[in-house]
Amino acid sequence: MATINSLADLKAGAAASVAADPAGPVEPKLDAFGRAYATGKRKNAVARVWVKPGSGKITVNGRELAVYFARPVLRMMINQPFQITSRIEQFDIVATVSGGGLSGQAGALRHGISKALTYFEPGLRPPLKAAGLLTRDSRVVERKKYGKAKARRSFQFSKR
Repeated sequence: MATINSLADLKAGAAASVAADPAGPVEPKLDAFGRAYATGKRKNAVARVWVKPGSGKITVNGRELAVYFARPVLRMMINQPFQITSRIEQFDIVATVSGGGLSGQAGALRHGISKALTYFEPGLRPPLKAAGLLTRDSRVVERKKYGKAKARRSFQFSKR
């Protein structure tokens, strides 16, 4: 360990540590087929997502996106990572989703796509992180308590 005697020594040491920063240029994490893989989660839904360069085709559980997610709001939510990074119709997505309902599955798919894009192109991480798409939404349904009708709702009070 080098001793620091002046501000110049401190500045030189800081510059050397920045140059040797392991978090500097990050390489893409790709499999043998040139795809990036990530897992997205939301509520009880889990999405396994593979991203590869292509024409913008999104396949979910063997079906097209418009067939699996019929509601336009869910499709819009899934396409957010591409709009934020200006990568619309540049990647093909193959995903398998399980658990939860359609809304949770769409959120899990969005989370998985965002993570897979950062593995494919590490330079896309800052805009996706700023938009909050890389954070797993940890809100889940509160469990039912004994003596209650639901998690917090009491049974109807009867005066007589």
